[in-house]
Amino acid sequence: MKIWYDACTGKQVRYGAAIIKRLKERGYETIFTLRQHPDTIPLAEHLGVEFKVIGKYNPKNLFTRLYESLKRQIMFCRMFKVDRPDVAISHRSVDQCRVAFGLRIPLICTHDTPHADEVNRLTMSLIDALIVSKAIPDEHLRSYPIRKIIKFDGVDEVAWIKDFRPQQKVEYGHPLIVVRQMETKAVYAHGKEDITLKIAKKLSRYGKVVFLPRYTRRPRKDLIVPEGFIDSASLVAEADLVISVGGTIAREAALQGVPSIVIPVLGRSEINEYLREKGFPIFIMEPSEIVRHARALLGKKFDVKAKLLELENPLDVIERVIEVILKKEGKIYDKGRNRFP
Repeated sequence: MKIWYDACTGKQVRYGAAIIKRLKERGYETIFTLRQHPDTIPLAEHLGVEFKVIGKYNPKNLFTRLYESLKRQIMFCRMFKVDRPDVAISHRSVDQCRVAFGLRIPLICTHDTPHADEVNRLTMSLIDALIVSKAIPDEHLRSYPIRKIIKFDGVDEVAWIKDFRPQQKVEYGHPLIVVRQMETKAVYAHGKEDITLKIAKKLSRYGKVVFLPRYTRRPRKDLIVPEGFIDSASLVAEADLVISVGGTIAREAALQGVPSIVIPVLGRSEINEYLREKGFPIFIMEPSEIVRHARALLGKKFDVKAKLLELENPLDVIERVIEVILKKEGKIYDKGRNRFP
């Protein structure tokens, strides 16, 4: 049986790598595709996963976004014209969702960004099974025509942080503060002010500040801007504090006991609030509060190993859903013999 995962961003590469590894261990044949993007190819190479680059990300304007998306869909159609996958999985890849629906490939998706309304509207009605954290409110999910929703008691990042060991040496010194730039070119960020650079500069007086840009890497006074690829999960494992606008890098840090601050520029994040309520060191703060609280949090790492073990791993849920789909399709997997009859 062949399972296809498609990744559009760095987070999706990391998620996909964890899913593909689990499925290969279970004896599945896998295909891992991704698009050319600043965060995808270097991370996939670092993780050692076999992948195919299909298309690219070009957020220059609305036309280039749509044009490159349509080109990717055509490439997928040609790739799977004869030998189609048995199941498709992604973090709501617009291109994969459209092609899987058109070719009648059962589609499993994950989701943790209610604010990404454009992507949600393009994908939700095409998904056969949506796997989401129980933190995602039902009110949000009811606003889309989703066929089946499966909730789990955890967050997506558990999939790769649960057994994570830093794979890249970090030698920037301490106190180490990591600031991740806002995803400025995403459609959902249109009209939002990116204040991450200003905050990074303010914090430079309290420690070594690593500023992680999204697209353009150039030297910044008083800041450390890595020239080449850097594994964010390994970096935040060594950090004393992490600050971001989104959530992935903050949750990667908090799940490893490193205090993280999320600036709610994109609105309320139920996922971050859920982790905070579970006792993980993730804090939601307005820009005016950050410097004062950052100083207080520096040097305070938290022991969250027991809490992490209590969270449900979405990989277990994804594996079960695949088995249900294959059984429904008449393709039964024999776990005991590690093969399909």
